[in-house]
Amino acid sequence: MQELGYVGKRVIVSGCFSGMGKATAEKLLSLGAEVHGLDYQISDLPLASFQQIDLRNPATVDAALSNIEGDIHALFNCAGLPQTAAPLDVMKVNFAGTRYVTEAVLPRMKSGGAIASISSTGGLGWSRRIPVTMELIQQASFEDAVAWCEQNMDQVAEGYSFSKEAIIVWTMFMSAQLIKQGIRINCTLPSPTETPMMSHFLEASGEAVVDAATQPSGRRSTPEEQAGGLVLLNSDLASFVNGVALPVDGGFMAGVATGQVDLSVMMSRAQS
Repeated sequence: MQELGYVGKRVIVSGCFSGMGKATAEKLLSLGAEVHGLDYQISDLPLASFQQIDLRNPATVDAALSNIEGDIHALFNCAGLPQTAAPLDVMKVNFAGTRYVTEAVLPRMKSGGAIASISSTGGLGWSRRIPVTMELIQQASFEDAVAWCEQNMDQVAEGYSFSKEAIIVWTMFMSAQLIKQGIRINCTLPSPTETPMMSHFLEASGEAVVDAATQPSGRRSTPEEQAGGLVLLNSDLASFVNGVALPVDGGFMAGVATGQVDLSVMMSRAQS
C-alpha cells in the first residue's frame, strides 16, 4: 500500500476517539503515518500524540495544535455531533469548529497537502440553498459564524442537515482557492454507519428513515468502510482529486438520482 503515500507523513485526525475517526486513525497507523489525534474524549490508540479539544472552544484547538511540531501533510476532519445535540452546538462542532481546525492547520501545510472532512448523505439538499449556505461560509471567524447561526435558526433547524450541507459547499468553495497553493480539500458523504452515534440517529429520525437511507445496498456501512474513502481522498493516488463530495453510501445517491430509491418514508418524516 506504499502507493497511498502515507509512510512517514505527519497527519492529524480530529475525532479519533470512536467511529469513523477511530477507524481512520487505525488505518493510517497501519499505513505507516505519524498520526496525531484530537478529540473531546481521550483516545487509547497508539498515536504519536493525543490532544484533548472541544470544537465549541477555539482556544482548545489553538492549545492542542501548539503541541504538535512540524509540517502537517494531511488533515482528517472526522469529529461531529448528531441531531440529538443542541442545534447550535451541532453547528459549532460540525461546521464552525471543523473550519477553525482546518484554517489553523493550513499555514503548516505545503504543496501536496490534503484535507478530507466527513459530511453526510443527510446533506444531500445542499444544492437547493447555496445562497443561504454561502452567507454562512462568508462569515470570517468562528464567532461570526456562530452569530450568523443564532440569527438564522430557521435555516439551522435541528442543525445536523444544515451543518453537513455547509461542509459540502465550504469544501467546494475552498477547493478552488487552496489548489493554487497545491493543497487539496474534499469531503465524504457517508450513509448510515454502525458507529456509537447510530443510536442517536435512530432516536432522532426513527428506524424506518435510517433503513430507507441504506437503499439499495440494504445494510449500514462499517466505520472501516468509511475510513477507506477518507484515506483514499487524502492519498497520493488522489493527487488531482479536488473539491469532491464523495458519496460512500453503497449506491444510495446514485439510486436517488436515477429514481431507484424510494424516498417516500424520508420525505413524509421531513414534512411532518
